[in-house]
Amino acid sequence: MKSTSRDIRLRNCFAVLRHLIADAPTSRQILARETDLSVATVSNLVTDLIELGVVIEVGREDSGGGRPRALLAPNAGGGVMIGVDVAETYVYLEVYDLTLAVVDRVEERMEPSENAPEQVIGHIASAMDQVRERLGDRAVLGLGVSLPGQVDVTWGVSGFAPNWNWHDVPFRKLLDDRLQLGVPIYLDNPLKTITVGELWFGEGRGVDRLAVLILGTGVGAGLAFGGQLYRGATNSAGEWGHTTINPAGPQCRCGAKGCIEAYIGAPAILWHWGQLDGRAKAGSQTEAMAALAAAWEAGEPTAVRTVETVAEYLAAGVANLLNLFNPDLVVLDGWVTSALGDALIPEFERRLPDHAMEAPLKAARLKRNGQDRNMVALGAAALALEGHLNRLNTVGSRSRR
Repeated sequence: MKSTSRDIRLRNCFAVLRHLIADAPTSRQILARETDLSVATVSNLVTDLIELGVVIEVGREDSGGGRPRALLAPNAGGGVMIGVDVAETYVYLEVYDLTLAVVDRVEERMEPSENAPEQVIGHIASAMDQVRERLGDRAVLGLGVSLPGQVDVTWGVSGFAPNWNWHDVPFRKLLDDRLQLGVPIYLDNPLKTITVGELWFGEGRGVDRLAVLILGTGVGAGLAFGGQLYRGATNSAGEWGHTTINPAGPQCRCGAKGCIEAYIGAPAILWHWGQLDGRAKAGSQTEAMAALAAAWEAGEPTAVRTVETVAEYLAAGVANLLNLFNPDLVVLDGWVTSALGDALIPEFERRLPDHAMEAPLKAARLKRNGQDRNMVALGAAALALEGHLNRLNTVGSRSRR
């Protein structure tokens, strides 16, 4: 689809603000150089960002003989965005200022049985009540919420959350009715929000073609092109975990057979280890994956073979993605990556050349997410920030009349 002038303007705005968040204080001239935009374009965008209350001037610097240059920074004292990470066992909420620094956080634990929409919303409302007391009169610019499963971002509906058996839940309306915030609410799933978080504050900032691979209970790939999240026609882009690598393979939870998730999702990894050593794995998935990592570290043969097998399937799956999308950067993320990465990543990288074509393999950098912050909540808040910046069209058209 052809980009409109509005699309181009928003992309340029995102690029300017991302660099400003990373390198403030800085000048219009440096922002133009870093974004490959003209000084005039940057100046127009900065003027609108200042009018919107997102950016402020914080001083002057010597320009080497000419007029002193104004130094710019995000307006840390302005409004805030809120990002919420909703998982099966917790609701985690973070409040961010316009530098994307955390100014408050709350975590609410949830029992596995607390899976009705009104129960989940009750935990979000409880967390919101706590932070609103501490925010005082500071304006909330938007709320982003990450929900597990498939999400219709246009209508704010949880289309399908398999672990909760949700179907077509009008979550945004239910949440808005409960919170009465009076600000926009943005919904998406962890795959998309992590990718947006990487674009704003992670390895993906400034990367043209990005793939973020999420290894967890489920498996997926967040995709971004030209600094913009790619959603596809129905917000289903990135279902890499449900691409088939063996039509005669094990059944996946999606109903198909031989999906990559059926080989490298957390349940599949632990099942394979149990088959090799003849013992069912006790405890939660997180505890069992930590036990596998410890067993690999101790050189236990069944653990070593499990990691090698998973690495082989992961290499085949990633090679398919490299050959198809030819990204500049692939970031491996997700809780399985965190738990098993020291064992899995070197084995995977050693096997990848056996499956990937030479040109896309050489072009792609592979990185493991090194962030120590919650990228799901950050990405959800960044969705709210992007929504707020959409107002630039109104601000810009009004200021030029």
